[in-house]
Amino acid sequence: VQLVESGGGLVQAGDSLRLSCAASGSTFSPDAMGWYRQAPGKQRELVATITSGGGSTNYADSVKGRFTLSRDNAKNTMYLQMNSLKPEDTAVYYCHAKRVTWPKYDVWGQGTQVTVSS
Repeated sequence: VQLVESGGGLVQAGDSLRLSCAASGSTFSPDAMGWYRQAPGKQRELVATITSGGGSTNYADSVKGRFTLSRDNAKNTMYLQMNSLKPEDTAVYYCHAKRVTWPKYDVWGQGTQVTVSS
């Protein structure tokens, strides 16, 4: 299983971006997927996660009400719609997928840069 993110870029405060995470591989049925981010000099932090089937989502307090995570299972793709972006949202955003039963995997994408100017 491989994950490829896209959609990052340079925007101004208040703008929107949509990140995509496309999964490839013969078998892709994760138990959970999510978006994480890492700003310079900081640890990687959770942004949002979604469980199998898209039944349950979880957001960091800092993005609640502004970011929306969704999945298109038919396309093996996960999205992060980011609205009302703030300079503090500037980071490299990574997608993650995990499956705890066979075939097990725990994979990360390469990351996509999001830069929000004030």
